[in-house]
Amino acid sequence: MTAARQGGGEERHHEHRRHVSTGTPYEATVGYSRAVRVGRIIHVAGTTAIDESGAVVGAGDAYRQASYALSKIEAALAALGATIGDVVRTRMYVTDIGNWEGIARAHGERFADVRPAATMVEVRRLIDPAMLVEIEVEAIVEDR
Repeated sequence: MTAARQGGGEERHHEHRRHVSTGTPYEATVGYSRAVRVGRIIHVAGTTAIDESGAVVGAGDAYRQASYALSKIEAALAALGATIGDVVRTRMYVTDIGNWEGIARAHGERFADVRPAATMVEVRRLIDPAMLVEIEVEAIVEDR
């Protein structure tokens, strides 16, 4: 089994492409990685407040869900040699735009000094009705 299917860790498919998994059930079932790095560019997949057991963290609390998702994103970036400061783009998909302030507060706590290009849109629903927000990011790692 690959590292992604075992639940967590980094996997290398070839010398210029690295993957990282957070071990959630959806990653193995759907066949995707939490984040992929090719060269200096990192794409982090849509990330929700799902823990390793598949439970939604912060049910009913958009701020808590956004904060949890951003923590998972930050860990995925770190596993691939990046930081929040390398993020150039965020996209936030929310099931109720009325929750925008809590989600924006969580985003602002992480990105106030970074100021990536950001989009927030309302969507009809996510995979689990308890999920209120899904966040994806793109980062470009600067030479350090």
